[in-house]
Amino acid sequence: MPSVDQVIFWLGALVIAAPTLLVAQLGLASLLDAKLSERTINRSNQTAVVTGLCAAAAILALMLLTGSRHVAIDFGTWIEIPHFHFSIKFVFDRLSVPLAILSFLLTGTIGAFASKYMHRERGYNRFFVLYALFLLGLVVTSLADTIETLFAGWEFVGLSSALLVAFFQERPAPPKNGLWVWTIYRLSDAALLLAAVVLHHHHASGEGDFDELLSIGGFWPEGHTTLAPGYVLPVGLLLIVAAAGKSGLVPFSGWLPRAMEGPTPSSAVFYGALSIHLGAFLLLRASPILESSHWLGLTVVAIGFSTAVIASLTGSVQTDVKSALSFACLAQVGIIVVEIGLSCLLQWPWLRYVALVHILGHGCLRTLQFVRAPSLLRVYRQLEDAIGDRLPQAAGPFDRFAEPIRLWLYRFGLERGYLDSLLLSCFVHPFTRAFRWCDALERRWTDLLTGEASRESDKVQPFSGSLEDLT
Repeated sequence: MPSVDQVIFWLGALVIAAPTLLVAQLGLASLLDAKLSERTINRSNQTAVVTGLCAAAAILALMLLTGSRHVAIDFGTWIEIPHFHFSIKFVFDRLSVPLAILSFLLTGTIGAFASKYMHRERGYNRFFVLYALFLLGLVVTSLADTIETLFAGWEFVGLSSALLVAFFQERPAPPKNGLWVWTIYRLSDAALLLAAVVLHHHHASGEGDFDELLSIGGFWPEGHTTLAPGYVLPVGLLLIVAAAGKSGLVPFSGWLPRAMEGPTPSSAVFYGALSIHLGAFLLLRASPILESSHWLGLTVVAIGFSTAVIASLTGSVQTDVKSALSFACLAQVGIIVVEIGLSCLLQWPWLRYVALVHILGHGCLRTLQFVRAPSLLRVYRQLEDAIGDRLPQAAGPFDRFAEPIRLWLYRFGLERGYLDSLLLSCFVHPFTRAFRWCDALERRWTDLLTGEASRESDKVQPFSGSLEDLT
């Protein structure tokens, strides 16, 4: 008779195998140019989602019945060199299992919606390939028990999200916005990768195992970190930067409305329900590190609070429903991050359950709102046609303030907190100027060596466009 841990092991393997096989089927069909019918894609998607959801729900039921709080599934060490081990390991605990269930539940809902919404769309197969890759990345990230496994899932989510923002390639705006999202994600990924390097360097055997680093004295959320005091602050700051980039926290909030260029199903499940919460999930997973320093806790609270305030001001002046929903979502994510920061600052582990429940409820609500958005616009248009000019004019969100303050608030909201301009001025423009200076220096040196001037086609032309062209 198999033990409970063995049953959970095989169910866990099924949770991971279901989206993996879906990616393999749809991806190989695309690579081999073997076009699948919409019915085949839908059935494969439904099978994978239902299988993974049932397996994850069975694991949750077994853990509740037996009182088990932590079951790890180790697929062994794949790379082993001195001072570095790359292992694939997954964990089923009170944090990962609810997130995995939410992932399957919401992606399944959006998959059923997308099968009708994207019907006869030219990129139907491409959409579901990216959808399957996103599902796999989300499941791997939520169940990861090592920093390298989490990074792999983190990359899958970022790649599929950016490509879906640029889904409508025939228009100029989606590729531009997709590139902006990809750039912010690259910064977030670099911070997470540096944190992984530091964690591997800290551990004597070169492992990034969360059980070894974050579970001393108990499992989530009561565990403590084994990091030396000198490593806590740099690792914590890198993880905060990674979380801020992935969840659109200040100062990276500008990419979220740009992500609305993608199809409505991807906007609902990625940026409104699941992907936007990955940064908060990372902070929850790394909460033992954050609670080891009051400065880290204060930083998380400050970032979350400023994000909630700026998103509330900005969302109140948006003129389209998807942008308004995106900033409303961001405001709630900011509140979730404040809850996580307070739990670390005050060392109240129970407050992390509040943040987890907030993530679960908020993800479900925003999914329904984004899916409802297209039909809601049609209903409003029919209502305006029926009522005509008798529709009363609503008061502005800042009308209760004095005129100078009201004008500043409207300008601040319409400019989306000036965050994009801040990033361009402080980061993008200095880098581009430095690179152009290096290019000019290289050309002067090569001109001196060759004795002739560089061809005009090889020279970098100075940027003369507008800010919108650059962004």
